[in-house]
Order: sequence, then structure tokens, then C-alpha cells
Amino acid sequence: MDSKKRSSTEAEGSKERGLVHIWQAGSFSITPERLPGWGGKTVVQAALGMKHGVLLTEDGEVYSFGTLPWRSKPMEVCPASPILENALAGHRVVTVATGSFHSGAVTEGGAVYMWGENSAGQCAVANQQHVPEPNPVSISDSETSPLIAVRILQLACGEEHTLALSISREIWAWGTGCQLGLITTTFPVTKPQKVEHLAGRVVLQVACGAFHSLALVQCLPSQDLKPVPERCNQCSQLLITMTDKEDHVIISDSHCCPLGVALSESQAESHASTVISPCTETLDSQGEVFENALVETGLPTAPDLHVGHAQTTNGNAISSQQSILATADAASGRDTLSHPDTQAVNEHVGKLSDHSVTESCEKPVPSQLLVEEAVPNPHSPPTTSTSALNSLVVSCASAVGVRVAATYEAGALSLKKVMNFYSTAPCETGAQASGSCIGPEGLKDSREEQVKQESMQGKKSSSLVDIREEESEGGSRRLSLPGLLSQVSPRLLRKAARVKTRTVVLTPTYSGEADALLPSLRTEVWTWGRGKDGQLGHGDVLPRLQPLCVKCLDGKEVIHLEAGGCHSMALTAKSQVYSWGSNAFGQLGHSDFPTTVPRLAKVSSEHGVWSVAAGQDYSLFLVDTEDFQPALYYSGRQDPAEGDSLPESPRGAKTPVLLSCSKLGYVSRVTAGKDNYLALVDKNIMGYIASLHELATTERRFYSKLSDTKSQILRPLLSLESLGAVTAVQLLQEVASRFSKLCYLTGQHGASLSSFLQGLKEARNLVILKHASLFLDSYTEQCTSVTNFLVMGDFQRLATAIDFLNKNQELLQDLSDVNDENTQLMEILNTLFFLPIGRLHNYAKVLLKLAACFEVTSPEYRKLQGSSSCYESLALHLGRKRREAEYTLGFWKTFPGKMADSLRKPERRLLCESSNRALSLQHAGRFSVNWFILFNDALVHAQFSTHHVFPLATLWVEPLSEEASSVNGLKIITPEEQFTLLSSTPQEKTRWLRALSQAVDQALRGTSDLPPYGSGSSVQRQEPPISRRAKYTFYKDPRLKDATYDGRWFSGKPHGRGVLKWPDGRIYSGMFRNGLEDGYGEYRIPNKALNKEDHYVGHWKEGKMCGQGVYSYASGEVFEGYFQDNMRHGHGLLRSGKLTSSSPSMFIGQWAMDKKAGYGVFDDITRGEKYMGMWQDDVCHGNGVVVTQFGLYYEGNFHLNKMMGNGVLLSEDDTIYEGEFSDDWTLSGKGTLTMLNGDYIEGCFSGEWGSGIKVTGTYVKPSLYESEKDRPKILKLGNLAVAADEKWKAVFDECWHQLGCESPGQGDVWKAWDSIAVALTASRRQHRDSPEILSRSQTQTLESLEFIPQHVGAFSVEKYDDIKKYLIKACDTPLHPLGRLVETLVAVYRMTYVGVGANRRLLQEAVKEIKSYLKRIFQLVRFLFPELPEEGSTIPLSAPLPTERKSFCTGKSDSRSESPEPGCVVTSSGLLLPVLLPRLYPPLFMLYALEHDREEDVYWECVLRLNKQPDVALLGFLGVQRKFWPVTLSILGESKKILPTTKDACFASAVECLQQISTTFTPSDKLKVIQQTFEEISQSVLASLQEDFLWSMDDLFPVFLYVVLRARIRNLGSEVHLIEDLMDPYLQHGEQGIMFTTLKACYYQIQREKLN
Repeated sequence: MDSKKRSSTEAEGSKERGLVHIWQAGSFSITPERLPGWGGKTVVQAALGMKHGVLLTEDGEVYSFGTLPWRSKPMEVCPASPILENALAGHRVVTVATGSFHSGAVTEGGAVYMWGENSAGQCAVANQQHVPEPNPVSISDSETSPLIAVRILQLACGEEHTLALSISREIWAWGTGCQLGLITTTFPVTKPQKVEHLAGRVVLQVACGAFHSLALVQCLPSQDLKPVPERCNQCSQLLITMTDKEDHVIISDSHCCPLGVALSESQAESHASTVISPCTETLDSQGEVFENALVETGLPTAPDLHVGHAQTTNGNAISSQQSILATADAASGRDTLSHPDTQAVNEHVGKLSDHSVTESCEKPVPSQLLVEEAVPNPHSPPTTSTSALNSLVVSCASAVGVRVAATYEAGALSLKKVMNFYSTAPCETGAQASGSCIGPEGLKDSREEQVKQESMQGKKSSSLVDIREEESEGGSRRLSLPGLLSQVSPRLLRKAARVKTRTVVLTPTYSGEADALLPSLRTEVWTWGRGKDGQLGHGDVLPRLQPLCVKCLDGKEVIHLEAGGCHSMALTAKSQVYSWGSNAFGQLGHSDFPTTVPRLAKVSSEHGVWSVAAGQDYSLFLVDTEDFQPALYYSGRQDPAEGDSLPESPRGAKTPVLLSCSKLGYVSRVTAGKDNYLALVDKNIMGYIASLHELATTERRFYSKLSDTKSQILRPLLSLESLGAVTAVQLLQEVASRFSKLCYLTGQHGASLSSFLQGLKEARNLVILKHASLFLDSYTEQCTSVTNFLVMGDFQRLATAIDFLNKNQELLQDLSDVNDENTQLMEILNTLFFLPIGRLHNYAKVLLKLAACFEVTSPEYRKLQGSSSCYESLALHLGRKRREAEYTLGFWKTFPGKMADSLRKPERRLLCESSNRALSLQHAGRFSVNWFILFNDALVHAQFSTHHVFPLATLWVEPLSEEASSVNGLKIITPEEQFTLLSSTPQEKTRWLRALSQAVDQALRGTSDLPPYGSGSSVQRQEPPISRRAKYTFYKDPRLKDATYDGRWFSGKPHGRGVLKWPDGRIYSGMFRNGLEDGYGEYRIPNKALNKEDHYVGHWKEGKMCGQGVYSYASGEVFEGYFQDNMRHGHGLLRSGKLTSSSPSMFIGQWAMDKKAGYGVFDDITRGEKYMGMWQDDVCHGNGVVVTQFGLYYEGNFHLNKMMGNGVLLSEDDTIYEGEFSDDWTLSGKGTLTMLNGDYIEGCFSGEWGSGIKVTGTYVKPSLYESEKDRPKILKLGNLAVAADEKWKAVFDECWHQLGCESPGQGDVWKAWDSIAVALTASRRQHRDSPEILSRSQTQTLESLEFIPQHVGAFSVEKYDDIKKYLIKACDTPLHPLGRLVETLVAVYRMTYVGVGANRRLLQEAVKEIKSYLKRIFQLVRFLFPELPEEGSTIPLSAPLPTERKSFCTGKSDSRSESPEPGCVVTSSGLLLPVLLPRLYPPLFMLYALEHDREEDVYWECVLRLNKQPDVALLGFLGVQRKFWPVTLSILGESKKILPTTKDACFASAVECLQQISTTFTPSDKLKVIQQTFEEISQSVLASLQEDFLWSMDDLFPVFLYVVLRARIRNLGSEVHLIEDLMDPYLQHGEQGIMFTTLKACYYQIQREKLN
């Protein structure tokens, strides 16, 4: 055999991977053979059926071998060598599976192909006995529309069924039998159907036995757990029950019901005593999960027993897992044992208890309470179920009083043992009772039934051997309170009822990331199908139609399932195997009896199992060994060799037997069929395979160690009461949770490596390479938490204070690999918790070994090499962290007590200290003691009894220059102190400087716990940045005491953006400069009285509000304007109150030192008055104008808020009073009162206007003859008002100031441009955080404004246009100083002339104000553009007028030039009105309309009357010469004659043109419209005359009058007056001036028309 093997290996040559070796089952002493006829392709997966097998090669091809009766060609039925399945050619297959007589394959795209035996529909083909070739199976989800093909990940095949696991983690099934898990009774199922019972759950793997199915399902996240129902949904029985027995109470939460199996009466009897598995509604997975205790025990009641029966069956309280009633009726004293066979039971129990006591003495149990507090499940937080059970126990204890006690002293029994003893007895009682308890009554019939059934099934009872093993796996979920016949002390009862206060959950904080990348360990096992051999693991032999969870595998971290003929196996992350089902040949690997619940297989005492395979009646185990080469163990059927005389009973290997396969190589995968099993073996070329196996084996072992530490050290520790201070407990919990996280990750990684070894084994896919950060982070976190624990001296405290650790020192030594007996306990603990650092070294070592198998130039080598150095550098870094922690701990031991308590923090590490007098304070007192201690987060300056802590983030250190002081000095700067440290030697100075700099740098980086991944060593900066971001709380600065600053710093002072919070609630958020608020910021000041806050947003300078800002007061007032030195100073708007409040008002104007001073407008909304005038010290003082909503108008002097001195008062009806005033609206002194008709009274007046005035004087009625000498009736208003140029000075001053000029016109132009650039950039930066403020067009405007117009050479029209364009853009954005100026002017103008200010008497003031704006802005523009000529200058044309300028007179043969001068006149209105007037137009035009209201009414009446006439009549009425009358009219291209009735048809284009005058703003635009109208008239006349002509005014006027009438412009008078007031003077005598005069004449003519 050997020689054959060797030759074939040599013939194969270089093939090293996936070699196939095959054994005969049952003869495990024989050396394996190579598969007959198989060539050299690398096999990645194999699967075996009853008599055939399938191989999958690495290039995705599938080969079949063995007996293939479904093949169509006779020669292929028993081929000599594996034959290729050609039907799969072109599809890359990724996984294969075989059932007893059929096969399946899954391609890369997730498609399924089936072939072989199909009698039960297992190939998903209807009405066909065999499927000879691989046939595609269509799986589509009917719930989706349109139907989407379901992609499959994995297949599993049984004898008559197939399961497929989809990419969305759902199970699809087809074939025949209850093992499909489908809700159907019609078989076979040939169209794949979804197993709905597991829909919505994440299924990780499926496995099929001959007639049963298994699924590995991910646990639900804890928050998805539903509240625990009280009753079972299926059978409505209580889930937690309590039964009072003679002298004990049974509490059970292990309710069972047969899911999906309807039993007839006879069946019910035969199955009566079997334990039925817990149904899905039982307490899901809360509380610590223990093995189901009822191993092989029957429960003596029929499943369909009714609640009613429990109370009526001649007085027996029947104990059942379904219906245990804790009613007072059932519990009341039934002391007589009424059942005939009770005596026998008692005797038996007596024997048993004796036996059990002796047995238990061999292994004492630590004394504990029987009412076990539910220790939380490692994977789910404690929920209501555990507390429900506890409270139930407590209530039961109080209910049955003295007959209950829980006294478990040392050496007493644990529940688990008691249970096991019962299970060994022929009378298998369902109740767990301790030593002296009597079993439940009423057992006889069911016991006999059970015995019959056991013998029928040929099962063995469980032996006593398993007691210890069961004990080690956890206690029972059923609790029994044994009673004592003697009186029980109340103390014990109280103890029994006490619930533990602290239960700490060791739930690893699963990172979703790790769970997504690695196999989950939080799994459940669900089984269904036939269960007659117990292969479902529910503790019974019932079949299940639907998947049901095997509760006792919860929390066991199952990672892989295998199903044999009639048995099942589950492999856990801890490398243990649980097996259950038929054990006729010892295939379960633990003893010679079958088991209906999972039990631990005993494969190898010291090594873990990492892969299993289940055959028809045997099992295979791949086991780790010392040299990392997997060993193969066989357990199960053993064929008798010739001449052997085997024992007659079972023909099998009772315990797993080691097969000799070490010479073959490294087995990566085993698979088992009926008579053969097969292994895939890799040769160890260059040590690559060995290194991979080493990595996987050591990882699995490491996980076992971590897991044991967690369950045997950490969990008991955390459940102890006396852990010390709260901080210590928190630190221990932190250690525990980080440890759990690392432990879980290691378990996941171990599981992933096991599956990696069964795949293609490509180095680049190793998880520790691809997702190194997961590991590096977890190790770092774990190490950090342990060093923190160590620094606080908690290991020492644990070692000295807690007995538990002392008692378990051996266990600790064992776990921490400490061999020396004399090692201190603290050292052992220390070593144990720092074990992970060693693991990092191992990672690095193995990765290096793997790298050595590749070419140095290959990417794999680089990746492996890089990762190796990453792990190594982290290991060294964490080693340093450990040494730092130990150094710090040593320091704390020597440090004086009180100070140590305040300074000692878990994350604080000592870097260096000056106890050796190497460092002293400059200018220190002679006897003072100064001790400097540098920690990783602070520098501490300790003196006799005081100490001061300087956080490193806000500490600056710089060496003093040698010349300045011939000492070795270091200057230390902190936000509130500066001092100099003197070192004894230059070396010390350098050492401290370096230590301080590095410490500050690390503190700023905040990553002191992480070495830079990917680089070999950490690169230190020479010195930390002088500008940095940090948080600091001031402690002595008078202004900032106790305030906290978080933001940018520069050399010990806040500098840059930051937030400053005072303890009284004040908050400043914004820019700082040299420690003071400077720049743009936001400030909030709480107002306790009003329970609101003052809020300022704006500019600051040197710690004070300075510049523009908005201040919202808590009272509701809002000030928008300028500040200086925290006071309102400059131009500002103050709004007081809302319109609904008591005194709403608004002031806009100039402020000085927080008071109104200078010109301002005050709108008193309540009184309906508006004051426009001068202020001083917050009162009206000086000249001013007041208008009221009732039409009164006053201008004159004010003194201390009152009208005093000379003034003029006009009422709405034009009555005028000129004279002296003494108070508001109060006449006092000399004056003249003029009536509307010109009569007037002169004399002395006294009294308030509107309420009767006393007059002493002369009444004059001027005669017609005297009218010449009389003063004119119309009074010239405005003489006593504030001059227009005096208004809004602050606004203009502010603009000059922004341009860097002290006073208007005084300053440097380039400085001004710089100021503009700075303002724009600063504003953009400020708005960058809130881009919604700036629209895209505004952003573009800003960008274009950054280019300053350059002017070289003579000034030309083009340059003038450039300036015009620049101004339009600048005034478009408030971020430009000119734009802000215009915006403010518009705001003040509207404030002045809107509302009450819309008074016709203010028209002249409004016009003057606009002219003043133009003049003053023009001065600014000329300052910015010095080459701009002064007002009224003419710019010579450098070229002929561009053609577009002629558009106003197109088509005219005699077109005259636009203006009389050859060139362009520079005027302020021409340049600035286009920018300014559109914004000011509405209030201004309103004033015009009010002023000219009466004459416009007359005009409009005429227009309406004359417009009633048709065109011809009107033309005749107006005296238009006949030759100008249009005869025909072109409408839509057709020429139509004008009839006498035609209306609105003549000169229509001119009329339309003139109507546009209302849509324009500036006088120049309006004049252009008039000019255009004239040209349109000329065009029309030209068209009808067909000859050239020259207009005379006599001819033109009537035509134009017609056009004006037909244009129907409502406010023509206002338009005319506006043009007249604001047009450029130079235009008056030009062509446009004449045309305007014509329009004006028309307007007045129309008013007079009514005279005709």
C-alpha cells in the first residue's frame, strides 16, 4: 500500500494541494488508498453518498465516481475512474453536495443543478425516476413581482430531500417528508418552497441527515426579544410553573409541547413519558443557558392532559412540564400518599439519594444558594424572565412557609447531579428532588410505559460517568426547593428570597463590523424531521414538521453542523463537539448509549476538534495536535476482521480511535458516506500549509484560554458583592467588557480560519491581513483597560481581598501558563490579563513564516511582511504601555497618600519626576520644596501640602537661550501662569525638554494608545505646535474665573476660533486674538429675571463689542448697527416691542456712547408719529420734523424731547401756523396762523393744537390789490428741517472708515482697495460655514469683485462703463463696503418715508435726500477711482458710437445724435441712479403720487372721457392733420382699412412704447422711452406718407397728445415731476429735453381739455 501511494505521489509531481485519500469505513486500521483512476487535479471539496461521490476541483469542474445507476450509458453506471459532469461545462461550480443517492451543485452565479435518484422529488423534477445529467433547478420567490430568481449559497442533501440556503439567508426545500419543514401534506414537493418558519431569521448553514434536517441560525439581537409570554401559544399551558409537593416545591420553566405533531390517543399513551422539547415560545434565550437537564428522562404525564384533570384525579397533584398548577387547591395539604406504588418509589429514591451523596463527596461543590440567581447569558442582557423566576421562587417560599428552605452547605448536591441520578433510575421521575425528597406521585403506569418504550428502541440509560461532565457545563434551569422536616430559621428563608443586587453582563460589545466580516458565534441550532433515534436533540423521539430550536445548544457558540444517517453533530468555537441521536455503533463519540439531547463527545482529552464529518453510522473528527498537523479520529461502526472475536453486542469503536495519517500530509477536509470516507490532504511545501495550520490551531487554543478565563475568573469575580469602591468595579467591568470583546473576536477568527483551511487557502484572504485594524483596535482597547486597572492598584486589591482567587490559584496558574509555584497571586493575575500581548507576537511570527514562502517581490510578501511588522510594533507598544503602567504603580506606592488620591487616575501615567532634585523653580524660596511630576496628561507642581496641575494640552515649553541666562532653564507657559524651571545639568535640561515636548505632543494627538499602523516605529515631532486646539478651565483670571474655553490657542492664549463658557451661563463663540474676543463672534447672556437671554452676533475688538452687530435683548428689543467698546456707537436701528406690545417703536439713526445722538428717525407706532431730526443724549434736541398719521406736519426746534422755540405747523387742510411753541403741539407765544384761502391772524397764541387755542392778535384778509406785496401763499417748507447733507452722516462715516480713511476723502486709495479685499474675503470665510446665505449668483459676484479695475492711460468711455459695471456688482452684495452703504441707505430711506412718513409734505425732503446720497456716494467713487473726472465733465469718445446705441432711432433717415455734446457727460446721477433709484423707487413715487393727487385726478377724468371716442373721431378732435391719419392697418400680416368705429388701433406701437414709462426707474431710462415713442410715431407716419418729411412742433404735438391719451398712464403727473426733479441738467436743452417738455405740455393740456 505504501509503495503504491509513494509512486502515485511522485507521478503527480508538483501537485501539493487537495490530494484525495479514501478509506473503507469500519476498518480503521487500514492505510487509506488513493482514489482509483483519479488524475492530478486539485480537489477543493468532496461529498459522499451511499455508494457514490462527487469531487469539485479548484477550476470549478465536477466529477462523479462510485455506483451511478442513474447514468444513461451502461459503462458509466460503475465507472473505473471519476467522470466529468459535462452538463456543467461552462459553469464555474463553487460548492457540491450529495444525498444518499443524488447530487447537487451550486455555480458561481448562485444557480442550482441536481442529478441522480429522483423517486421522492429530491432533484426537483416532477414524475421522473432518475435525472441522469445535472439539471438546473429554478428557485424563485413568489412574494416578489416580477419573479426574481433566488441565488443560492449552499446545498445540503438527505435521502429523500434537499435544502438550499439562499444568498438572503433563507432556506428553500424540495423532496419528500417532514424533514422539509414545509407546511404541506402533498409529497413529493418538486417546486422549491421557502421554509417559512425560519423566514426573517439569518440562517448560516444547513445540514441534512438521512431523514432529518439541521440549520445553524444567528441569534436575534437582544432588543428583538419579545416580552416573555405567560402561556404557550400552542397548548395554552403556563410556561413557568410552581408545584407544592409534600415537603418540597418544584419550580419549572422548561415547558415543552410537541410542535406540529398531532398525536392520536394510542400514540399519546406510547409517548406519554417522553420529555417533549421546549416549544419556541419558552423563555427565548434569557438567563444563563444551561444544558437541558432532562437527559433521557421521561415526564410522567400525557401531553394532552387537561388543566381540569390536575385538580380532579383523585387528589393527586400531578407534576408535569405542561400543566403544573400552583393553585392553593393543589397545594393544600394532600399529605396522604394515595398511589399504591408510592412506597416503592420512596424506597428507590432513598437508595438513590444515598448513592448520590457519596458520589457528590468526591467532587465538592462550593456552597451556594439553591435559588440560583440567574447569571446572565453571555450573549443577552438579563431580562424579565430571570426576575420573574426569582420572584416566583420568593413568593413560593413565603407561600409554603416553614416547609421550605434552601440549605446547600458544602458537599450537598447540585441540581444537575440530582437530575442525572434520576435519569439513571428505572423510575424516571420528572421532578428533581434532593437527598431526602420523595418523588412525585402517580408514576406507575407511565413508568411502565417508558420502560417498554426504552426497551423497544433499544436505548441505554445514561450512566453515572457523565455527572461531572454535565456539572461542568452548567446548572439546570429547573429549580427545586428541598424541604427540611425540622423548623427552618427565618434567616435562611430571607436568604433564600434575596435577589443578588449586582449582576454584570459579560456581553461582548459586538461591533457590527466584526460580525459582518467574520462568522457569528451567537448562534442557535434548529432541527426538524424524523426523530425516532433522538437525532433532533429535543430530548424526545417525536418527529417535527417544522424547525424547532435546540435550546440546550444556546450560548454554546456552535459554528458548524453535520448530520449522519441517524445522528447529528455540532462543532463549537471552543473546539468541542456535541453529538446526539443514534449511538448503536458508538458514532456519537461519548459512550455506548443513545441520547436525545446534545452531549459533549470525548474525542481527545487535551486537544480540540476543528472539523467533523458524519457518515451513515460513524463519525470523523479532525483534531489539533502539538505539531499542528491535524489528527483524524474515527468513531463508530467497526467491521469484524477475520479471526477477531469481538464482543457480541455493539459492533463499533466506543471511543474515537486515532487513524494513522500523519504521513499523508495535512488533512484539510474530511467527508463521510456509507462505506467509505475521504480526506483531502495538502502537502507542506515550504512550510506554507504548516504555518497556516499553526495560526489556526494556536488561535483556537487561545480562544479556549480566553473563554475559560472569562467564564471561570471574570464572571465569578463580577458577581461577588465585595469588589470595593465603585470606581474599582467600573474599571473591572471595563476590563471584563473589553476582554469579552477580544475573546469574541478571537473566537470568530478561529472559526473563520477553520473554514479558510477548507477553502483555497490564499494568503491574501486572511482576515488578519484584510481587516488588521479590527484586531489591532481590540487588542489596544483590551490592553488599555488592563493597564488602567493595574495603575489603580486594583490587581493588588483583588489578590489580597478576595478569597475566590486564592482558592483558585491553581486554575489561575494553569490559565496564565505560570509554572513557578511560588509566584505571587498578583503576578499571576497580571500575567493572565496581559497574555494577549504575547498573542500579537505570535501573529507577527506566523505572518513572517508565511511571507517567507513567497518571492520577495510579490505583493503577497509585501502585504504579509507589512502586517507582521504592524502586529509586532503594536505588541512592543503595548509592552511599553504595560511597563509604563507598572512604573506608575510603583510611583503611587511611594507617593504621599492624600495627594495621591486626588491625582491618581486610571488613564494617567508617570513619565518622569524630579524627586532627585534635578529640577527646581527659579526664584523659589530658600526652604520651599518644589517637586515636578510629569504625567502623560499633566505637569504637576507639588509643594509641602498643595499641588497644582497644569494640563499638557495647554502647556508650552521653550528652552531659555544660553546667553540670556547662563543657567539651564526651561520656560513654561500656561494660560494663567509662566515660570522658569532650572535643571542641574544641560543633560537634565535636554531630558526634561524632550520629555515635556513629547508628552505635550502625545496629549495633543490624543492617540497615545495607538502606534501608527503600517510604520515600524512611531515618528516623534521635535516639538509640539505652538498653535493648537485645546480645552481649558480658568481658575484665577478675574475676568474668566471658572470659565471654560475650548478652541484654538497660540502660545498660552486663546487665538483663533473657540467657545468660552462662564459658569453663570454666558457663552461666547467666535474668534479670539491674543486671549481676547476679536473678530466675528456670538455672545449669549442669560437674564435670570426674564428667564430669557441677551444675544449678540457681530464683530469684536480686544474683548469688546466693536463694529457691526445685532444685539437682541431679553426684553424683546433688537439693535442692529455699530458698536464700540461694548456700547452702541455709530449708525444703528433699535426695534422695541412687537406691534402687539404696549409701546412698539423703531429708531434708526446715529448713536454715541450707547445714546441716541446726531440725526435719527423715530417711529412711535402707538402714537402714530414719526420724528425726523437731531438727537442728543437719547432725547430729541435741535431741528426736526414730525408727521402724524392724521396728516399733521411740524418742523422746527426741539428741546429735551419737546417742541420748543420756532416752528411751522401744517394741518391736513393746509392751515399753517408759524411761530413759537412750548411743548408738543402746544402753541405759546408770537405767531401767524394762515388759512387755506389766504386769510391770516397775527398775534400771541396759547393752547394745544386741536383742542381750542387762545388768540390775542390781528385778523387780516388780504385784498386782491395787495396780493403782489403779500407773501406768497405757498410756504417754502424745509428751512427748519435738518439739511439733507447732515443726515445719515454716521452711515457714510462708517463706509469711509471701512475703506481705511479717518475722514471723508482723507486716505490712501490702495489701502482702501486692500480694505475692500479683506472685507470680502473675511465675509466669505465667515459665510463659508453657512453656504445657504449666499446664492450661487452672489458667490460669482464676489469672485468677480476680487478683480480691481485697472486704469492706465487716458480716461475713456469704456473705462467709464467698467466703473459702472463694477459699481452695479459692488452694490449687489452687502459684503462690499459700497454694497453695505447702499443697503443701509435704502433701509433708512424706507424707514423714513414709509408708513406715517408717507406724507406729501415730505416730498421735497425726500428728493433732496436722494440728491445728497448721490453727491456723497460720488465722492466715495471718485476716491476709489481717482481718474474719474468730476461732476459734469465730458469724456471724449475714443471711437464712433457703437451701433447698439443707435437702436433708439433706427430707421430714421435724419436721426439726430443722442446728446448735443460729442461724448459722454460724467454725472453722479448717471453713474449712481441706476443702482440706487430702483431700490428707493416705491417710497419716493408714493410721495409724488400723494403730492400731485388732485391734478392727476383731473387729468385722469379727462383721459377716461376722451378715450371713449374711436380713433378717427379723437384724431379729428385733437386737430391732427389728415395726412398723418393712418389709412390702413397691418394686423397679423393682413392689411385692414381703418373704419370710423375702429378704436385703439392707430399709432398702437407708439402707445405701447409710451406705456413702458411706468416700468422704468431712472429719469434717463424714462427719457429714452419718450424718445423711443417719438421714433415709433415717426415710423408710423413714414409708413403711411411714403416720403421723407420734417416734423414741426405744431404737427407733432397733436399726434403725441393722441398717443399720450391712448397710453392711459394713471400717474403721469408723478412720472413727469420725478423726471423733472432728478434728470441731469445737461439734458434739458438737448433732444431728450425737448421731447420731455412736449410730454409735460401734453399732461397740462389734457387737464385743460375739459374746458373745451
